[in-house]
Amino acid sequence: MHVAWLGKKSPFCGNVTYGREITHALLERGHQVTFVHFDNHEPKLATDSAPSSWARGPTLHQACQEIALPFLFKSQMLTIPALGAGKRLVATLKQLRPDVVHASLTLSPLDFRLPEICAELQVPLVATFHPAFDRKLRTLSSGAQHMTYQMYASTLARCKRVIVFSKLQRDILSRLGVPAATLEVIPNGVDVTKYSPGPSAFKSTLQARQLFVYQGRISPEKNVEALLRAWRQANMGPDCQLAIVGNGPLETSLRMFYGGDESIHWLGFVRDEARRIDILRGADVFVLPSMVEGLSLSLLEAMACGTACIATDAGADGEVLENGAGIVVDTQQVKHQLQTILPIFREQPEMMRLLGQKARQRVLERYTLTTNVTQVEGIYHQLVMPNYAPNASNSSYIVL
Repeated sequence: MHVAWLGKKSPFCGNVTYGREITHALLERGHQVTFVHFDNHEPKLATDSAPSSWARGPTLHQACQEIALPFLFKSQMLTIPALGAGKRLVATLKQLRPDVVHASLTLSPLDFRLPEICAELQVPLVATFHPAFDRKLRTLSSGAQHMTYQMYASTLARCKRVIVFSKLQRDILSRLGVPAATLEVIPNGVDVTKYSPGPSAFKSTLQARQLFVYQGRISPEKNVEALLRAWRQANMGPDCQLAIVGNGPLETSLRMFYGGDESIHWLGFVRDEARRIDILRGADVFVLPSMVEGLSLSLLEAMACGTACIATDAGADGEVLENGAGIVVDTQQVKHQLQTILPIFREQPEMMRLLGQKARQRVLERYTLTTNVTQVEGIYHQLVMPNYAPNASNSSYIVL
């Protein structure tokens, strides 16, 4: 099957990782994939050196061809296409004649034209809808994200299928008018062979008895300052260390304010995937204090490595950790609750080990990349071959 994948390669965000992982797996299963993304330089085949921004692991699969669409502005949150980008997309799809178009939505004005374009070309459109959210309108960030859902609802309703990461997202979009039959809940998935418990030298390099880790963007919606304030007020002691992995607009100001604390280590953005895995394996506790989220891949990666996890109930993260797979805190009480919880972890190492085991088991049960890709594959077959009946001997193709 030929899949035209519309996604992102830069700047780095969860959408970038999602596109790389799914397309790589589809190619490994024998499908043809053409990766269409915004870039002002025409890319070659992925066998050539890939842009450094494609940073969260291996480059595109060798068999994956790339098509570039011109843009005027591109950030983690928004892409503004250049004039002619829409015409180029239409011409590209006419030439490719794919079996299915899968848009990992980039928060771009071009997103809203995709149902019309695909309907005209008679190609089924599958969309993955990523934006973070909070189940309640508790903050300015959650209010802005809810507006994004409202803005996209009518467009998503015209897609053949819409993939969301959680039941909460499905319920929000359903209330906004997206037909229930269109919505498919397929969570983010992790390669549980690569992200797994194992030895790590990182913890010893920091001379830490216990290591706490945050990994993600250092931006307002991630609420890293609440974690830093709680860490300082909890007075964790010299043998407990906190590693901050990532960068973002608040990094400079937070480092200036908390830079004097020798128990806090600012690692910046870690490009090398093996080093990120080493950090997660060495961590005793992973903390995610976000105000809004989708379904955090960093959280799933930490869980897969057998790390005890604390996260807010924003987005689907509370759903991931429900029923004892981790500790869930309220987005409006992050500092106060972390100030209480962090010392408990310090004094109860056995609880950390038990929660790490439960976290790993939860990922194995619900959030493996293999299951994720098989479900996506099943959607494609259902749309392209409605009467398709999977062969029992071929578990790769499952119609949902």
